[in-house]
Amino acid sequence: MAIRDIVLYTDNEPALRKKSEPVRSINRRVKKLIQDLKDTLLAHPEGIGLAAPQINVPSRVIVVRLGGKGDGSQELGSPVALINPEIVEARRDERDFDGCLSFPGLYAETVRPHYLKVQGLDEWSKPFTRTFEGFDAVLVHHEIDHLDGILFIDRVAAINDLYRVREDKNGELVRVPVTAEGV
Repeated sequence: MAIRDIVLYTDNEPALRKKSEPVRSINRRVKKLIQDLKDTLLAHPEGIGLAAPQINVPSRVIVVRLGGKGDGSQELGSPVALINPEIVEARRDERDFDGCLSFPGLYAETVRPHYLKVQGLDEWSKPFTRTFEGFDAVLVHHEIDHLDGILFIDRVAAINDLYRVREDKNGELVRVPVTAEGV
């Protein structure tokens, strides 16, 4: 059975699979989009990143809350917008936590770069080149994937890497492989 066969997509699948268009100018519409992305992300405390396609807007805009470890153990920064982000260097591929607001409660171990150099525009139209390392690189890579119609489930190597988190009989949080749920 393929991973795609056991994952239930949201109604937003066509928007999530579409390649996003570059932002031509940072106008009132784009500023509103950035604010909508930030507000939506902050309304979901379990989220650390969001891409415009996730709210059905095919524009190359993401927002990220940097400083996390993927396990919720660190204080996150305020949402930062990256417009037309382009990866210019990626290295140090490692397995790490992955999850997505578009697939609530579904997680996986995926391989992503832990070093990224990205260029693009900030929300004030200023060009940037920025380096992200560790889990921040994983996060930015995940969100840039969204702009190209790539979902984290596409990067799952084996069905056993896909899981949900549940409380066991002792109240401890444990990983439950999706295949063990009988999905």
